[in-house]
Amino acid sequence: MSVNLMQSTAIAANDSEHVIDVQNLTRVFGSFRAVDGISFHVMRGEVFGFLGANGAGKSTTIRILCGLLAPSSGQGHVLGYDIMRDLEKVKPHVGYMSQKFSLYPDLTVGENLDFFGGIYGVPARRLAERKRWAIEMSGLAGQEKRLTSNLSGGLKQRLALGAALLHEPEMIFLDEPTAGVAPAARRLFWDLIRTLSSQGITVFVTTHYMDEVEQCDRIALMSRGKIVALDTPANLKRDAMGGVLVHFSCSSSIMDVRAALGNESGILDVQPFGAAFHALLPHQENPDAALAEICEKSGLTVTDIHRAVVTLEDVFITVIGRVER
Repeated sequence: MSVNLMQSTAIAANDSEHVIDVQNLTRVFGSFRAVDGISFHVMRGEVFGFLGANGAGKSTTIRILCGLLAPSSGQGHVLGYDIMRDLEKVKPHVGYMSQKFSLYPDLTVGENLDFFGGIYGVPARRLAERKRWAIEMSGLAGQEKRLTSNLSGGLKQRLALGAALLHEPEMIFLDEPTAGVAPAARRLFWDLIRTLSSQGITVFVTTHYMDEVEQCDRIALMSRGKIVALDTPANLKRDAMGGVLVHFSCSSSIMDVRAALGNESGILDVQPFGAAFHALLPHQENPDAALAEICEKSGLTVTDIHRAVVTLEDVFITVIGRVER
């Protein structure tokens, strides 16, 4: 698909500009700290990913940054606007797409675009042009009168993205935009995200899919309202584990494996990995042999021991598990 996603948006700032910069951002609901003193920045044109379990604070953070929710405390700016004083001024300059696609199912494709164009204050003449662009980008040419409820998940997804971009924002927030969408549609959607980024549009996205996280320029891992790791996917896989990951097979249950290895000083962590296991060991020259020796002393019969290739799923399980414990 060759579609210019942002036909006339002028971006004067250079590539190194921080479009988001927050320090000690906090949001409290009663006694619950949904967002607990987080600090980070996002660069212009970056695809910035938020990863964390449900309730970690991802959606609350997004709602604060796009002007839908006031922070309880903290400092920061979004596109140059102070998030404590200028919350309403942020809204016209950002797009927001929620997990439910933000569409009205009983409206047609064209009616949904008209509605969101009015919400965003797009002038009538410009809206006609932007609607044509959104329909083309969504793959819905000739289907303007089709009820949105009759669209597939992938088409709804692209239409919702088009609606969120009608006013040509400088950045867009995507809150689990591919949840429940078929893999092929997810891949097409991420092609659009990368195209947005290449045109200087900043993309802030939450997702539970590890293959999507790999496509982000940087990732923040959240747990219980805090950012517990933040870096590029490559750096997180290299550094965040705090040790060497070793794959091994064992006929024992995870409970028995943990009971046998849990108190061993040479084992930092052990987790199931499919029908096998991953053990985290301190950095050393020959971790495979070290694990084999520990397992033998612990009475475990193990096979297929080899150094594992660290994935972001390994990073997530290890880092979040460490924090939770």
